[in-house]
Amino acid sequence: MGNEIQSIDSNVTAGFSSMASFELMQRMAQMFSSSSLVPPQFKGKDNLGNCVIALNMAIRMNADPLMVMQNLYVVYGNPGWSSKFLIATFNMCGKYSSIHYKETGKKSTDSQGIIAWATEKFTGEVLEGPEVTIKIAKDEGWYAKNGSKWQSMPDQMLRYRAAAWFIRTTAPELSMGLQTADEIIDVTPDYPVEKPLNEIHENANKEVLTTELPQAQPVIDIPKNVNESPKTVAEKVEIVNKTTKTATKGPDF
Repeated sequence: MGNEIQSIDSNVTAGFSSMASFELMQRMAQMFSSSSLVPPQFKGKDNLGNCVIALNMAIRMNADPLMVMQNLYVVYGNPGWSSKFLIATFNMCGKYSSIHYKETGKKSTDSQGIIAWATEKFTGEVLEGPEVTIKIAKDEGWYAKNGSKWQSMPDQMLRYRAAAWFIRTTAPELSMGLQTADEIIDVTPDYPVEKPLNEIHENANKEVLTTELPQAQPVIDIPKNVNESPKTVAEKVEIVNKTTKTATKGPDF
């Protein structure tokens, strides 16, 4: 198969440039998804899309697809490279010398650090990356992260992190903008959320609203004597209204 992934027709390469290229990509992804050698996030029909993405990344990086899949991790839903893979990719790209490391600070203290550096072959310029220290590891949450190796092997982790930062600042095309897997921190809030948004939407229309209508007043036929004056009739109406209000009000507690 090689680094340049092709079909039997040498004019068609796997990718998204044409329907034939995309069909070739899907056939290759199906083959990898049925393999027992790929990590769980690429196995089975449900992860066929992950295989397609990994294949596309391998083509863009000119790297072996299986090596990409074995070094691409998903941590808290975010993809990340292994530091070893990034270092190997940088050392093999041909533009720079192998990565070297310069120790800084005082060992076994928060000031202990590492600076990764390499020489650009075309110009001979010495390129240095950002310094990484134990204090930075603690401030960024790497040091106390679950499963972290920072406390048991700080020298190794400093080199891994310094190399990753150096590669992202010197040759970002190699990392494709992704962090290393051990850099990714869970951003799930550790405080309880009282009312999730979906719960609010679900219950928004469940409450039944009732509207109290005013009680209809009884229609009372007041007999009128033809000889009665309008004033007398008005007095009778007022008496009836007072009696009705008292009856409908109910007792006061």
